[in-house]
Amino acid sequence: MSHKKVAIITGASSGIGQATAKELAAKDVIVMLAARREERLKELKSEIEQTGGTAYYHVTDVTNVEEMEELARKTIEVAGQIDVLINNAGLMPLSFMNKRKIKEWDRMVDVNIKGVLYGISAVLPYMEKQNSGHIINVSSVAGHKVMPGSAVYSGTKYAVRAITEGLRVEMNASHNIRTTIISPGAVATELTETITDEDILSAFKDREMKPLDSENIAKAISYAVEQPDHVDVNEIIVRPTQQDM
Repeated sequence: MSHKKVAIITGASSGIGQATAKELAAKDVIVMLAARREERLKELKSEIEQTGGTAYYHVTDVTNVEEMEELARKTIEVAGQIDVLINNAGLMPLSFMNKRKIKEWDRMVDVNIKGVLYGISAVLPYMEKQNSGHIINVSSVAGHKVMPGSAVYSGTKYAVRAITEGLRVEMNASHNIRTTIISPGAVATELTETITDEDILSAFKDREMKPLDSENIAKAISYAVEQPDHVDVNEIIVRPTQQDM
């Protein structure tokens, strides 16, 4: 067993995942980077290693249960343990329900809910065996409040909060497995690039607000990871100061 913590990060090729990988690696956490874009993962691994950190990567589609299990196996193989799983991969193609963007709904359910479940399923056997672990699931302020256009996205993020809380009450005391929900407000990431509903896009363009940087969320995740074993930070909401929703 390594003395350093080992963390798997999904959606590590950009945004919050990428920032979190750098933040944790700078604090001596060994990171396993997971995403579909191999070139991005290679670049990030190299960047982390150049600053003295330790990183591995494994190309993974979170919507494929076998690939998620392979990610966990690979992490054990190269790092010896899994201390932290950060289920960060997510999609946010907001749309009004009467636009009937069913393929987008399906994709959100697959990535935002099933991806989280597959991640939990993949790491739990290892965490149960070592009688310790920490599962961090990225939800959203949309998991606390439903806005026009966010019905399905909010549905997936409310689900993430329910699943995480369910995991906490089942595993926390019995297996020393901690759970954290991170709920970011508006963050400057690629998330909005998946929006195809023109009415939503025009509303976004009109919004005057300084969004959070990915690094702001990475620091919140790092705070939860750094706490001693007897401290379980269950939920953190981080909004831009000007965000009222």
